[in-house]
Amino acid sequence: MASPLQQFEIKTIASAHVGGVNVSFTNSSLFMLIAITAITAFLVIGVRKRAMVPGRMQSLAELSYEFIAGLVRDNVGHAGRAYFPFIFTLFMFILFCNTIGLIPYTFTVTSHIIVTFALAAIVFIGVTIIGIARHGMKWFSYFFPPGAPLYMAPLLVPIEVLSYLARPVTLSLRLFANMMAGHTMLKVFAGFVIALGLFGVAPLVILIALYMLELIVAVLQAFVFTILTCLYLHDALHLH
Repeated sequence: MASPLQQFEIKTIASAHVGGVNVSFTNSSLFMLIAITAITAFLVIGVRKRAMVPGRMQSLAELSYEFIAGLVRDNVGHAGRAYFPFIFTLFMFILFCNTIGLIPYTFTVTSHIIVTFALAAIVFIGVTIIGIARHGMKWFSYFFPPGAPLYMAPLLVPIEVLSYLARPVTLSLRLFANMMAGHTMLKVFAGFVIALGLFGVAPLVILIALYMLELIVAVLQAFVFTILTCLYLHDALHLH
């Protein structure tokens, strides 16, 4: 039986090096491209008719748009409208990467910490730049809660700084760990079904249940990543 972790191996499709840097096109690159193509096709096909009575595709496209727009409006406020395109793109990319990875013989891009950390780092650096650009030196007051006694600063400031720096780590680990653990479990039970043959009915039932659960987790993790991004953006725009 193949190792359950074999599904996460990065495989080179087209080797390339630029200035000593490996820029090879891999299976991870391929499925990122597939996810982007699928998102583009979904949105373009969904809204091309602009019907007053929307069909299924248009309804799904509009629902996705309104869902993220409401998320930004409720968690960031009016000031968050300028950042809606980025947040919507982030949500759709993670959602499609998660769900495409559930199709047999595909590759789950978000099961690699380097991908999830890169996304989290973009969010972290972006909201930090936005906060400093908007508030200047006043932004650093974020690390000292208002109303706290001054003598508590030596304790509170390091705690707040560490908590802030931990954001990209926790944001990336949460998505990576859920995707990797779920897919590993699916692979293990799929192996039981094949190995047991006719007696693999019970593992098959469990596998179907786990697959449905993993589908929910795939959507939920995209939502969690997005809403945390909104909350971090809210902090950058409004401080405490």
